[in-house]
Amino acid sequence: MDHGGSQGQPAPQPQPHPSQGPFPQYSQYPQYAQYPQYHQYHQYYQYPPPPQQQPQPYQPQHPTMTRLYEVQREVASLGPQVCTFSGLQDEREYKRLERELARLQTDVDGLDTEGRGELQAARKRAAQELEGLLRYLEENARHPSRLAIEELSREARRLVDEGVVAPQRAGGAPEIGDELVDALQAVVLRLTQVKTEGRVPLRKARYRALTRLCAVQAVVEGRTRQQTLSLPLSGDTHASVVARSQLVALLMGLSGRDSCAHLSRVLTELLVELDALDVSGNAAVRNYRKQVVEEINGLLKHLDLEVEGDDTRRYDLAQNDSIREIEAVRGHVSHLRGRGAAELQSLLTHLDQVDTAKNPCIREARRRAVLEVQALVTFLDLREALARRQTGPGEPPAHRAVWLVLGSLSELQAQVLGFGGKRADKSYILLEELLTKQLLALDAVDPQGDESTKAARKQAVKFAQNILGYLDLKTDEWEY
Repeated sequence: MDHGGSQGQPAPQPQPHPSQGPFPQYSQYPQYAQYPQYHQYHQYYQYPPPPQQQPQPYQPQHPTMTRLYEVQREVASLGPQVCTFSGLQDEREYKRLERELARLQTDVDGLDTEGRGELQAARKRAAQELEGLLRYLEENARHPSRLAIEELSREARRLVDEGVVAPQRAGGAPEIGDELVDALQAVVLRLTQVKTEGRVPLRKARYRALTRLCAVQAVVEGRTRQQTLSLPLSGDTHASVVARSQLVALLMGLSGRDSCAHLSRVLTELLVELDALDVSGNAAVRNYRKQVVEEINGLLKHLDLEVEGDDTRRYDLAQNDSIREIEAVRGHVSHLRGRGAAELQSLLTHLDQVDTAKNPCIREARRRAVLEVQALVTFLDLREALARRQTGPGEPPAHRAVWLVLGSLSELQAQVLGFGGKRADKSYILLEELLTKQLLALDAVDPQGDESTKAARKQAVKFAQNILGYLDLKTDEWEY
């Protein structure tokens, strides 16, 4: 910044408003732009501008202000690292960031303002900036959702260690069955339901945990489909088979000796050996080599997961094309309440064709959208059935009682479909109580041996339970 007073200098520009200060504004730091969750902690350095007056001879800047400028540059570098840190408090990177921020805090606290108001204000704002970063770092590392992600990751590691890694280290071939596959799938489902509150670090932590676990699933399921190789390679001893267990151990953090680089070299050497084989005269061996090469390439692909999640676009599913397609379908649902079920059925077909790319979060989003459409379909079906219903003198009282409950359930479901509040709302509590009362009313119906009444009551109970489940789904605050 030129403070000189040469004759050729252009006329002085208007000075910024005191609330802006002479530093570049927040929006001029592109590294912050993708982290809106950090905005609540960001405090701009707001230094009073120099008074508008004729250019004065150059005067050295006060050492305290110079140091604050240096601190601001360091904060601009540390800020994005804090905003994307997705680990826990015991990790080395957390301790490094905490140490760097604490060092800057000590430096700022020790600056001598000489009682000057502008220096005191600048130092205060620098301290607020650093305090906000430290708070944001700690809050995310200790957040209940982050701890839940870690707990689920530990559960997955235990399953994989017992079912895959430990048997391999003991010298045997792990017997991978459907139980392990189903248990891993259950953990994946629970991970997708962890709430992130839109926080970048939590979304990133959930994404990385899901990505690794889905990769392990792919390897484990591949091993389940093909327990032994079809030609004379031993499924128990060949390096490409052993590599499966090594890869699973690496992905789940169970390997204390191996590294991704080492395993990548082993697999690459296997590919070179396979490529050097002359299989031109035997179609069966050629096809077999192709199969093994594909498997090894699949294992190599999963080794790239060490850097997964560093790109915001990977875990910000709001920008995902499939999610946008699902949201577009959901946007149509509310406009179709008064129309026929045919258009709703076309939406279900559309959702069925959405490409989830094996992403569990996209699968969950699609599942929820399907339930939303199905809830409206059942509402329209019941309303139509109630409109067509004709009572006769010979209708059993119990059967009539079931239909009365169904009429009440139809009215309640209309309220549930339009409900947009939270579980703490009085309207939610009232809806839940009224639906529970309808279940109790159905429980009190005595069919007296009439099979049609039994079937009607059973169907009505299921219908009421589905409405309660849908109300629960609408208010669980799940996000991508």
